[in-house]
Amino acid sequence: MTGISLEDAVRVVTTTNPVYAVGNAEIRGIDYPVFKNIPGHTRALLEAARDVQPSEGDYLVFGDESWTYSDFTRDINRIAHALQHRFGVKKGQPVALAMRNCPEMLTLMMAITSVGGVVVFLNAWWTSEELDYALKDSGAKLVFADQKRMERLNPLIATHKLQLVGVRDAQCAKTYQMVLSASDNLDFPAQVIETDDDMAIMYSSGTTGHPKGVVQTHRGAMNAVYTWLMQAELAALTDPLGEDAPPPPRPAFLVVTPLFHVTATHPVFLLSLPAGAKIVLMDKWDVEEAVTLIERENITRILGVPTQSADLFETARRMGKSLDSLEFLGSGGAKRPAAQVGELAEAFPNAMIATGWGMTETNANGIGMAGPDYVARPGVAGRLYPPIQAIRFLDETGTDVPTGELGEITVKSACNMRCYLNKPEATAEVMQDGWLRTGDLGFIDEDGIITIVDRKKNIVIRGGENIACLDVEGALHRHPAVAEACAFSVPHPRLGEVVGAGIYVQPGEAATPEDIQTFLKEHIAHFKVPEHIWLYDTPLPRGATDKLDRRGLRAACLAQLETTLETP
Repeated sequence: MTGISLEDAVRVVTTTNPVYAVGNAEIRGIDYPVFKNIPGHTRALLEAARDVQPSEGDYLVFGDESWTYSDFTRDINRIAHALQHRFGVKKGQPVALAMRNCPEMLTLMMAITSVGGVVVFLNAWWTSEELDYALKDSGAKLVFADQKRMERLNPLIATHKLQLVGVRDAQCAKTYQMVLSASDNLDFPAQVIETDDDMAIMYSSGTTGHPKGVVQTHRGAMNAVYTWLMQAELAALTDPLGEDAPPPPRPAFLVVTPLFHVTATHPVFLLSLPAGAKIVLMDKWDVEEAVTLIERENITRILGVPTQSADLFETARRMGKSLDSLEFLGSGGAKRPAAQVGELAEAFPNAMIATGWGMTETNANGIGMAGPDYVARPGVAGRLYPPIQAIRFLDETGTDVPTGELGEITVKSACNMRCYLNKPEATAEVMQDGWLRTGDLGFIDEDGIITIVDRKKNIVIRGGENIACLDVEGALHRHPAVAEACAFSVPHPRLGEVVGAGIYVQPGEAATPEDIQTFLKEHIAHFKVPEHIWLYDTPLPRGATDKLDRRGLRAACLAQLETTLETP
């Protein structure tokens, strides 16, 4: 069967399926196209999912534990009522989560937002210092944490007047199980939630020293979820399987990235609800365990970072596993090496190999491509997901550049964040008349295919984790031997990039790279600590404007690294 064009498919789906009907909404004084019939918030999403989730069988699997969808919503509602009546959680109140992936993180996310609270996701790798900043910034006083995060939070209890609740292995006077047992009300809470109310705060590294709290609304998240859900409807029209094709199996999603990142929460967990999918949760990435889970749970969809795709390819081949159940193997957070795309397509012929681009600031909505189109053009980012987004490519003056020319990717969508928390200047810098300037540079061709080639922001993307160079430099300058510091990306065969740094050592001081790395581990998360450090006894190079010449220093350091690697 021959499919129709993407434009025709969008027209068919939006005019014949009421779920995807598009209307207009004024959001904070600006008009946007939106899905007008979708659930307006997370609680409504849970209620709507009852129509598509099986009444029996697993919805959520974690190790040897499992929940039906009824079990899952039962726990959410009991927690929600306890939050309201035992903890006094009010609409708009921030409640923080600090833990590794576990089922409780999902029930808490939905319970908090179901009563109108705002869930604050704290990076599980952060040190006490980093947690201190986010708690002060968000104002969260009630924090649910596992044992390792509890240990880092304990020194902050008095400063922030924290109320801690232990999850899983945490040693704490109050526990998640106590909260769950505090209410036997299984009904959905009655709190009124407006679709433009705040839903979550996720912290995203950018060009500033501290991470920025991205404020996401219910409308933004719901419109992103239904954008992705609609792509399957479009694919059925543009690339139909044929009348004799067997019915597809129930979708089963494997969560392989941390739930404090938008990649795991939105296009995996939240999408699983209206997709009628089972969700299988990993507490951390373990590639051999992933292979086992894919076979045992008949996993159909994985969305991770390119490093995980590479790990899966190598390990499945070594273990002699074909992983035939996989139908979708997507990546985000960083660009896949072009050679990897063809290898994956050959290794997993039943799976559509896919790429995607999105940001915490866009609720992960954005650009994507999958299947033969992507295999044929592995260097591209894909097409803008229809139908409620618009895109422009701007030069330094904010002027649109012609098709095919390099510009800053700028998107307008109801999925865009409301603001950066407590940072009006940073918000105004990137949000202009509803358009979000992303800091990524790329171009679009006449067929609507987008290629991302560079980024304006000084960040390192290590295995999908965004690291602000200024964040690393700020920590480096706390070391008494550091007079000047400049952080930058260093290519890495598995992680894509790691952090490197050039350091001008204070005259009269002595330090080794190992000394500095040990010092940094007390101040910043381990993944931010530079793996390569170059020490200089003269000031670092500067450009004509007297700013550190980051590109020149990086080139010189990488040349030294290549020479070192080539030396027998």
